[in-house]
Amino acid sequence: MKYRPSRRTRRISIGAAAVLVVAGMNGPALYRFSSEKYHAYKINQPDYKAENGHWDLLDVPEKNRIHTIHAALLHTGKVLLIAGSGNNAKMFASKTFRSVLWDPEKNTYKNIPTPKDMFCAGHTQLPDGKLLVAGGTQRYEKLKGDVRKAGGLMIVKNESPDSPKTLPAGTLFTGKASGKTFESKDNLLVPRAKKKADPATGQVTVTASEARVYVEARERGRKHSTGDTDNYRIQGLKGAEAKNLYGIANKLSFDKKDFQGIKDAFEFDPVAERYIRVDPMHEARWYPTLTTLKDGKVLSVSGLDEIGQVVPGKNEIYDPKTKKWSYLPRQRFFPTYPALFLTNGGKIFYTGSNAGYGPATKGRTPGLWDVDTNEFDPVPGMSDPDILETSMSVMLPPAQDQKFMVIGGGGVGESEKSSEKTRLVDLKKRDPRFKDGAPLSEGTRYPGGSILPDDTVFVSGGSGDYRGRGDSNILKAQIYDARTGTFRKVADPTVGRNYHSGTILLPDGRVMIFGSDSLYSDAANTKPGVFEKRIEIYTPPYLYRDSRPKLDSGPDRVRRGGTATFRTRYASTIKNVRLMRPSAVTHVTDVDQRSIAMDFNRSADGISVTVPKDRSLVPSGWYMLFVTDDQGTPSKARWVEVP
Repeated sequence: MKYRPSRRTRRISIGAAAVLVVAGMNGPALYRFSSEKYHAYKINQPDYKAENGHWDLLDVPEKNRIHTIHAALLHTGKVLLIAGSGNNAKMFASKTFRSVLWDPEKNTYKNIPTPKDMFCAGHTQLPDGKLLVAGGTQRYEKLKGDVRKAGGLMIVKNESPDSPKTLPAGTLFTGKASGKTFESKDNLLVPRAKKKADPATGQVTVTASEARVYVEARERGRKHSTGDTDNYRIQGLKGAEAKNLYGIANKLSFDKKDFQGIKDAFEFDPVAERYIRVDPMHEARWYPTLTTLKDGKVLSVSGLDEIGQVVPGKNEIYDPKTKKWSYLPRQRFFPTYPALFLTNGGKIFYTGSNAGYGPATKGRTPGLWDVDTNEFDPVPGMSDPDILETSMSVMLPPAQDQKFMVIGGGGVGESEKSSEKTRLVDLKKRDPRFKDGAPLSEGTRYPGGSILPDDTVFVSGGSGDYRGRGDSNILKAQIYDARTGTFRKVADPTVGRNYHSGTILLPDGRVMIFGSDSLYSDAANTKPGVFEKRIEIYTPPYLYRDSRPKLDSGPDRVRRGGTATFRTRYASTIKNVRLMRPSAVTHVTDVDQRSIAMDFNRSADGISVTVPKDRSLVPSGWYMLFVTDDQGTPSKARWVEVP
């Protein structure tokens, strides 16, 4: 009997043939669909997570999504996200400045009133747990073709030793030779002149004081520019004031105008959840680095000033007790956002990492800086020394080892160059010298890096070209083991990160990754980039294990050299105890984070831990206390204050 397939079999065969035809016509697309489906399935399997970790996107309400450029972990466990104007000229013009407070435990958000434009400020943790934020944006840059009014620097002199003078924004300066008039854009305080008597003759000499302000022509047009040095009369002054106060300016032109900084400074109170104004800095700064010193005071270095020039080595100190600033007696020049770390003995280590502005041949040599004497001892051996901009620097754990790693980097300015190198240095050696460490998978600018409680370093993101140009964002993450000197690849992120991005270790052992400000949004570099508002959370492999140690009752305050006891039923399995200083990061610059090894003893129902005595190792402030078990799994952090 001749075989006749059933109606059902014929339908299945026809359907299968149709699928084969479609697959033949759309093979690549179908393959991609299958691959993506399989990848999504694979990365969510327990075994994969336990080996590689896992990425998640935060569900941030629309009203709380900002251009996060700065972030700091506070001792309340919350994270302060700061945008200021967020590199958005329209936001700046409308004076819309943003900060948001995120609670990782509850995943709640709170908008924080932001009094000044803190975009590109500096920040550091203070001994009492507040966050110092200093500097920010006075004026946005204008490229040469966008400048509509001639402008530039006006130096204002005061020859009177009797009184200072405040000149309001809008003060008019008229050139004695040119007759052209310019107006100041900001309020200006001109100090009184200095008077000094010769002890031998009694003769008194007076030295004129000076202050600087940005001025612009009142009208548009080339005819209002100047090319020569001129003295300027200040309109509205009479009598002795008109004689003693005057301006001097060189070229007032249509050249490119860089970003300009502000002097304003604030402390953010994590308990009151608000900014508190403190005395302003002496210098306006945009892109400064703030580094806490061993006595709890804060060093403020570099930045662009009120006329868009790199502050010429005028560094200053903030005293949290008096809320006032004072100049260092001697000057030292650094490019903007230099990576400056407090080291054993109180010296400052400049790794060579920085975020940009400044001449390519000045202030870029790594070395140890004695702030008290201004002596600077270069540390040689740096490879790719001309491509250190936008590199990330980390004090490797534990901090007692005094080892540092410089990760990746790029060429000066908008260079296409990037480095795949890491460079290591041991400052405890008699003659410290950089050497190359394990390489990255490719040249990387803007890499993010966070120290983890298990003495490893999480490294993620970055781009191969300036601000992700040419679709060069690097969707890779890896973990560096400081003990073996090797990287291990882990799960890939889903969001590209470059300029204006950063990472922060959270108290539960996860890592937060924020920001990115691509110059373009396409590989052909034809479409403007869009700021990346999405925030990711990376959960490391150590949080996918069966058990996790836990610290129970214990003190929340321990002095240097002191011992504290914490109850825990995991005492027998605890292998390491770490005191970790919380991050305050911007532009892949985080000089606050450090992980300090603590001596400890076990008992039947707990552990006793001892805080090291060295102030330069353990500056006063709030820390996260982690314990890690014999499987490398960390506890959640307990917050401990070291007064």
